[in-house]
Amino acid sequence: MGHLHQRLVGLRRRLLFTDEPDPAVLQGVFALLYALDLTLRAAGDAAALDVGTWPVVGLAVTVVTCALAAVAPWERLPGWAAGLLPVLDLAALGMSRVDEQGGAAGILAVVPALWLGRQFGRRGAVVAVLGTTFLLAVPSLLYLGLTGVNLSRAVLIPVVAGWAAFAISYALERVRASRDVIAHQRRISQAIFETVDVGLVLLDRHGAYEGVNKRHEDFMRLAFPEGHLGRAGQLGLVFHEDGTTAFTRDEMPTYRASHGEEFEDIRMWVGSDPHTRRALSVSSRRVEDDNGAFAGAALAYKDVTDFMRALRVKDEFVASVSHELRTPLTSINGYVHILLERHDLPTDVTAQLEVVARNTVRLTRLVSDLLHTAQADEAPMHVVREDTDLAAVVRGCVEAAGPAAARADVSISLDVPETLVARVDAQRMAQVVDNLLSNAVKYSRRGGHVRVSLGTDANRVVLGVADDGLGISAADRGRLFTRFFRTRQAEEQAIQGVGLGLSITKSIVEAHGGRIEVQSELGAGSEFTVRLPDR
Repeated sequence: MGHLHQRLVGLRRRLLFTDEPDPAVLQGVFALLYALDLTLRAAGDAAALDVGTWPVVGLAVTVVTCALAAVAPWERLPGWAAGLLPVLDLAALGMSRVDEQGGAAGILAVVPALWLGRQFGRRGAVVAVLGTTFLLAVPSLLYLGLTGVNLSRAVLIPVVAGWAAFAISYALERVRASRDVIAHQRRISQAIFETVDVGLVLLDRHGAYEGVNKRHEDFMRLAFPEGHLGRAGQLGLVFHEDGTTAFTRDEMPTYRASHGEEFEDIRMWVGSDPHTRRALSVSSRRVEDDNGAFAGAALAYKDVTDFMRALRVKDEFVASVSHELRTPLTSINGYVHILLERHDLPTDVTAQLEVVARNTVRLTRLVSDLLHTAQADEAPMHVVREDTDLAAVVRGCVEAAGPAAARADVSISLDVPETLVARVDAQRMAQVVDNLLSNAVKYSRRGGHVRVSLGTDANRVVLGVADDGLGISAADRGRLFTRFFRTRQAEEQAIQGVGLGLSITKSIVEAHGGRIEVQSELGAGSEFTVRLPDR
């Protein structure tokens, strides 16, 4: 059944001139139409089929032409040879019209005219016009006489046949020109596809690989040493940023892209050999059809091995330096507090020691943040959860932030219950509140106000810190929790900080199974909301 369907589709394409003309098919169709014309004539006048009449001679020419079309080895003959068949058909039509009855066979001139125009372009159209003129119109006029009816038939047949031939030849030229442009663009696209220093993958709507460039083939040999099946989501030697945790099928970039997901900068390692493995950053964009429905996806794999290794070296260096700094800082902090406990020091010395103590605490926290940042990629944030009165933790943090807020002329209001017990890491949650409060005060204008709230909502603990300060632009909000990122406003106004607080805060919140959200408008303040499970 399938084979028959394919043959019928092929026949239809040849009859509609979509494919290259098939001499046997077109000649067969013309012969059937010619025989139909004679049969219809004979229905009214049996003498129309008498042997020796011009229409019957034309039929004989058509039969011979059919046989020639069926047996001739056209693929080995020169291209112009097939053009003899439609010319012979025009001659047969001319014979059929050299008859008193005339018939309507003249309209069949369109068939060879279309054939000539389709196969030979404008030259074929010229042949069609000349053929219909000298093989149909002129003989008909000479035989039937120069009457109005005969003149009308003689003129219109070449005009209509020529129009059809030129129309199809012009359309063919346009199609060929478009194909040339498309082919040229395809060659350019293929050249770019193969020469860019980025691995590229094209998926169809079903997740099958439609295209892979040479650069990505190198990555695939590392990730799939036993070969790839060309389907999205296949598992191989593909690991997360830590280099050891393997991707699951649902996490594979191709699988996510095949379900219409778009993403940026998913980092992974491919290969198992530490000397040859590569780190890749993967991005995806969906492809849609004219109706906006999902039609596939395009993925780009950028080699970031050097960058990832540099990050590791940086983290190892930061961790080493942080460890080395913590010991002397602890010693400085201890001795400063011993000195502050003395009551025989002059007032100005005590004030100076308090400055040293504050800056030592600040430096100690910065070192701790740097150490945490260096260790963040090695393992998830470690938290020790126990029943904690979170309301007391928040009140303590607000109290500790009071002096800094007073110096900045910023007021703080507190809305917390008497007690709110949650299973959290008290120290880490204090760090979350401290970071959010510190940012709120730093980014508030003088005379500004910070609001701190704590409550529950559907078995979730909700902590909110809002200010009416500088606010955050839409462009910066997407990168707000990235390590070492600072907003444009912070840099322009030289607000102190290194861009670690929010990144660490997010890590702590997520380690508790929660999430942190931000709502902000530039110039209208910001509100950070932390949602945690209460158990």
